[in-house]
Amino acid sequence: MHDIRAIRENPQVYVAGWSSRGVDEADGLVADILRLDGELRHAQTTGQDALAKRNAASKLIGAAMGRKDMAEADRLKAEVEALKGDIAAAAEVEARVGKELRDLLAGLKNLAAEDVPDGEDEAGNVEVSTWGEPRRTGPAKDHADLGEALGMLDFEAAAKMSGARFAVLKGQLARLERAVGQFMLDMQTDQHGYLEVNPPLLVRDDAMFGTGQLPKFANDLFVSLPGLDLDYAKNYPEIAEILGLLDDRRWLIPTAEVSLTNLVRETILAEDELATPMRMTALTPCFRAEAGSAGRDTRGLIRQHQFSKVEMVSIARPEDSDAEHERMTACAEAVLKALELPFRRMLLCKGDMGFSAQKTFDLEVWLPSQGTYREISSCSNCGDFQARRMDARFKRAGEKKTEFVHTLNGSGLAVGRTLVAIMENYQQDDGRIAVPKVLQPYMGGVIHIGGV
Repeated sequence: MHDIRAIRENPQVYVAGWSSRGVDEADGLVADILRLDGELRHAQTTGQDALAKRNAASKLIGAAMGRKDMAEADRLKAEVEALKGDIAAAAEVEARVGKELRDLLAGLKNLAAEDVPDGEDEAGNVEVSTWGEPRRTGPAKDHADLGEALGMLDFEAAAKMSGARFAVLKGQLARLERAVGQFMLDMQTDQHGYLEVNPPLLVRDDAMFGTGQLPKFANDLFVSLPGLDLDYAKNYPEIAEILGLLDDRRWLIPTAEVSLTNLVRETILAEDELATPMRMTALTPCFRAEAGSAGRDTRGLIRQHQFSKVEMVSIARPEDSDAEHERMTACAEAVLKALELPFRRMLLCKGDMGFSAQKTFDLEVWLPSQGTYREISSCSNCGDFQARRMDARFKRAGEKKTEFVHTLNGSGLAVGRTLVAIMENYQQDDGRIAVPKVLQPYMGGVIHIGGV
């Protein structure tokens, strides 16, 4: 969410900032915001003035009646009634314009940090560093082919029960996926000091709004409709109409970022609680409709409707968030280094960042079958953007006023994509998959998938 006072005081900063992030006609957009802001403040002032006049007139009625000046008393009563109408009219305008302004601001992405490069899409991203040597020679099978050949990856059975973009993992491959998630969670808690949390997977509208998924990205989410009469629903072909009937709907989280970040929703933390940034992590299933990804990665485990991920979230003071962003990204990199998977760090350009981010590092792992790097982690500093939407604040020692916290989130890592990278980078000529050394204790000593 954006600070309307900041937009009012520096409108050109927002025109330039939103233009650089691909917002069309940002100058007209800012003009609309300022117009609505002016109308809102005018309605508030009009209502306050009318209220003050009504209160003053109400007091004079008693005085007029005390001196038996009934004509004056009647005149004042008529004035009070007229002012009540003015107050109600101003309140109606304030409510309507205020909602229009809030809805407009709620759909606008965060501004980028000063050191984020310009660019319209992923072509504008900048490589920051690389680690490890990619496998560039020899045959490299796709992970889907490897898993199906081993009889441990079944897309057909998943499609029969759930449709496309689901998978069934079996036997040692299922255990390897579990091992990957457990290893990453242990690493983030034991070595990097994150607090393990087991959060809800279903959340209300306000939680999704707080982290920026709503209202703009509803089509990318799955929603639970408890108690919905399916026969009745057939009369409502538009999902928006169906959703509008339900006050108790819940959204399936697309990432544990939603649940973890909302733990500080509508709270005021003491500064000493943030002397070291608050760090939380969770291993959860994640659910994404992937509405905007038709035709992309339709085969395999890269882009699934349901997947597991270890999420990291930090809550920090403004002056600490840049350093915390670097630390969080290094915590994600440490997992890839421990698994000995080649990767690179990319600084995303303004046009490729997520809605809530002001600066993002992506980690991309090497996939031999594709001969390229693919995203496996995204670590973002959101500044105070999410905090404003959630009303998450802190108070410095000795100060009366409060400030918004800064929120950060990152994957540490996506379990399914990590499994893909392991399968492809550790594939053997005989079709087996070697188990990385750090995962062997989690596998009961098994050193190869497809063999002992």
